[in-house]
Amino acid sequence: MELTTLFSSFVLLFLAEMGDKTQLMVMTLAHRHRAMPVIVGGCAAFTVLNLLAVFVGQGVAQVIPREVVLIAAGLLFSVFAWRSWADAEEASDSDGNTSHRAVWLASFMLIFVAELGDKTQLAMVALAAQSSSPWSVFVGGTLALWGVTLIGAALGVTLLRRIPHYWVHRTVALLFLVFALLAFAEAGRLFLGN
Repeated sequence: MELTTLFSSFVLLFLAEMGDKTQLMVMTLAHRHRAMPVIVGGCAAFTVLNLLAVFVGQGVAQVIPREVVLIAAGLLFSVFAWRSWADAEEASDSDGNTSHRAVWLASFMLIFVAELGDKTQLAMVALAAQSSSPWSVFVGGTLALWGVTLIGAALGVTLLRRIPHYWVHRTVALLFLVFALLAFAEAGRLFLGN
C-alpha cells in the first residue's frame, strides 16, 4: 500500500465530491429517513463503483452506453422529485412504514446510478491507470467518498431538521427535477452526437 497514492486519492476525491449532487442526495435522504440505512446504502454504492472504476475501468462505459446511464439517472431523479413533492404534504417527521431495507436499497440505487460514469468515478479510473498501486487508489478514494457521505448524512439529520419539512421536500423535489432534466439533456446531446 502506497501511502502517498492513498492520501492523494483521498484528497482529490474528497474535494471533488464535496457539495456535489450526490452529497445533496445523501443529505435529503438522511433528512427524510433514518440516517444509518442511508449511510450504509451510500457507502455500499461508492464501494461497488470504486471497485468498478479500479478493476473494470473504462470497460463499463463500453458495456453500458453513457446515454443509457443518463436516461436511467434521469428517470430515477424524476421519481424522487415526484415522491419528494408528494411528501411535502405530510407534516410528520417520522419515517412512516419505510423499512431499513427499502431506504438502504433506494440510497444504493440512487447513488449508484447518479455516480456511474461521473467525474469522481472517472477520476478513480485515471488514478488507477497511472498508479502502480490500484489498491491504494481504491482505499483512498473509497474513504474519501465515505467521508463525504457521513458529512452529508450528518447535515441531513441536523441542519435540515431546523427547516420546516414542507420547504425541504419542495426544494428537494425541485433539485431532483433539475438533476433529471440535466441528465436527460446530456443523454440527448450524446445521442445526437453534438
